[in-house]
Amino acid sequence: MKWLIIIGLMLLVISPMMWLRPSASQRRLGKLRDTAVNAGVRVKLEKPPLHNVSTLMPCYRWPYSPQRSGPRFLLVRNEETGESLKEFQPGWRWRIEPLRPLPPDVDQRLSELLARLPQDAVVVESDREALTLWWGESQGGDHFARYLDDFAFLRGALEGRPDRPTLRQLRVGDPDDTQR
Repeated sequence: MKWLIIIGLMLLVISPMMWLRPSASQRRLGKLRDTAVNAGVRVKLEKPPLHNVSTLMPCYRWPYSPQRSGPRFLLVRNEETGESLKEFQPGWRWRIEPLRPLPPDVDQRLSELLARLPQDAVVVESDREALTLWWGESQGGDHFARYLDDFAFLRGALEGRPDRPTLRQLRVGDPDDTQR
């Protein structure tokens, strides 16, 4: 009888620890987010820039340096938007098109990346602060690592190309600027 009581008490102590143990999907998400953070990506849960969506969604941000802001654009997967928006490539439409055309190498690399992204990647956005991917985190860290070079290239190529240049950027060729 004492053994039954001891076993019952041990099960009572162990069972809450089993509930706190992360599930397989939580471990996969942890590895995915660790891969992203180790690559310099900021991961947050925020409201996505989609109409009629109020739930939080993971966003992965590649920040631009504060002195070299990026252009503003917003690409949305066809399933999340209407036919009235201008098509960028099959499957993706501009909700906000950049004011200045993207350089040809950036345009090509962006097209190739969009074609490879998983179906749950619904928005690719750039603003003054960062290049951002909004997606459902359907893949693991190893697969996500395949996109890191493309996003790093895009961030580097878009950085310093704001829609509205700052006064300092406008005066880059100013001869008085070298004396400061």
